[in-house]
Amino acid sequence: MPLLNQHVLKQLRYLVVTNDPPYMGMKKLKIGGRELSATPKEVFHMIELEVLDLSPERETCLFHQLRSIPPGIGNLVNLRILMLDTNDVIELPREISMLSNLEKLSLSNNLLSTLPIEFEKLQRLSSLHVANNQFETFPSVVLSLKSLEFLDLSDNRIIDVPNDIGSLKKLQTLLLFMNNIKALPNGFCKLKNLRTVWLGMNSLTELPREFGSLVNLDWNEDCVSATIDGNPLTKPPMSVCKMGPYAIKRFFDMNENTAP
Repeated sequence: MPLLNQHVLKQLRYLVVTNDPPYMGMKKLKIGGRELSATPKEVFHMIELEVLDLSPERETCLFHQLRSIPPGIGNLVNLRILMLDTNDVIELPREISMLSNLEKLSLSNNLLSTLPIEFEKLQRLSSLHVANNQFETFPSVVLSLKSLEFLDLSDNRIIDVPNDIGSLKKLQTLLLFMNNIKALPNGFCKLKNLRTVWLGMNSLTELPREFGSLVNLDWNEDCVSATIDGNPLTKPPMSVCKMGPYAIKRFFDMNENTAP
């Protein structure tokens, strides 16, 4: 194992803050700019870190991005927040599964098409952001994350949503905006704690019969464009869908009662 540069390690520890308002009291390290594309290996030996931000923060920094995540990420066993947005990461190392205390993981704006099977070990993960990547299939390993409350898979190439999505009982926000989804499974309607769902800009022609039972959904006019617009819906028609879950339920109830 290569020796650590103690001077570099000391300098990095000077950059750790505990007064960042969103993460007050948590030990946070932010690395960006030139240092990001050549992230020193010493970062992955700072086991005291609770928040690590390795995302470019300005357009001028986009010349300096991570191409891969070192296996050493698994050393940071006290991490609760990991931000890797807006890099050029193609795959995650299996060692990410060692971050058993991880609560939030941001991976949006990368080049990911799969997640490692070991990902299922992240049982404390409550917030997962993987928008604008290259997923063509719904990453089934996500269905093992029983603490998940927020999931963003917007702006990918996903065609199908698995029926087992209903197993994510704690899910409150599900963002599937801008994919190629053609149908939602009946299991989708088991997500009784859903408060926000974005399904706009897909290929949906109909909704599941029990969709109207998702009565906790916030379906206000400000978010309807992301919620449902941009789909060729006929059952119910878009005019009904825009009125929200109760109108959707009435549509199905009326059609059931008038069916021959």
